[in-house]
Amino acid sequence: DGVGTKLMIAQALNMHSGVGFDLVGMCVNDVATTGARPLFFLDYIATGKLQTGVLTNVVKSIVAACGQSGYALVGGETAEMPGMYDAGEYDLAGFCVGVVNKKDIIDGSRIKKGDIILGLESSGPHSNGYSLIRKVFSLRQIKRLKHSLLAPTLLYTQPLLAVQEKITLKGIAHITGGAYEDKVSRIIPKGLCAFIAKNSWQVPDIFKLIQKKGGIKDSEMYRVFNMGIGMIVVVNPEHAKDACRILKAFGIKAFVIGQIAKGQSRVKLI
Repeated sequence: DGVGTKLMIAQALNMHSGVGFDLVGMCVNDVATTGARPLFFLDYIATGKLQTGVLTNVVKSIVAACGQSGYALVGGETAEMPGMYDAGEYDLAGFCVGVVNKKDIIDGSRIKKGDIILGLESSGPHSNGYSLIRKVFSLRQIKRLKHSLLAPTLLYTQPLLAVQEKITLKGIAHITGGAYEDKVSRIIPKGLCAFIAKNSWQVPDIFKLIQKKGGIKDSEMYRVFNMGIGMIVVVNPEHAKDACRILKAFGIKAFVIGQIAKGQSRVKLI
């Protein structure tokens, strides 16, 4: 996976210390949805001309994110391609491997009517929707909002593993591109629907500003952005409080945002 056009903002503002968390997060948060334990991570950095100071900051952030997630950074590749990238430009890609016993894979198949849907907070847009963000805001506005727009992606691997040690997680969805309709629908069995209440958590101000400035419909916002929820977890009703308590110990706020019921649409935002 990669960071996408969020990198263009980081490069324009010369702020590179968080992009490693975005790169690692996009990969390891996907693997975390299966219940897998971390093994190793590799990075690929492509650039027009190697800028030692910039790439040192990028690699340091990748190392820090791997350490926080429990992945070993075992190698990678750095390629100079001046014919493809201008001087100062770079792109990132990441690859990771985790391991889980086949019988323990979390795939949503155990989800039942009445199960509770928990939403785990995000730190902002994470690494999705930045092509739209760059259309909505001018560079001057982006500079003013830089801390909100460049907030590093939250890493959920270790918090979720801690929950798994105590509680059976029935389904996990990483809310990235396509957001709720795309990602959550993948884990909901046929004949069931995840009813998610949009008023069950406080949408961060940055999303409200994007929507107001761009004149964007609600449906489009919840299709493109995570709207403050970076990960969704489905548990038995009696386990919801314990899951929230464990996540809070890791500094992750979790909210009860919905419930599983009978239905054909698989996901419905209400």
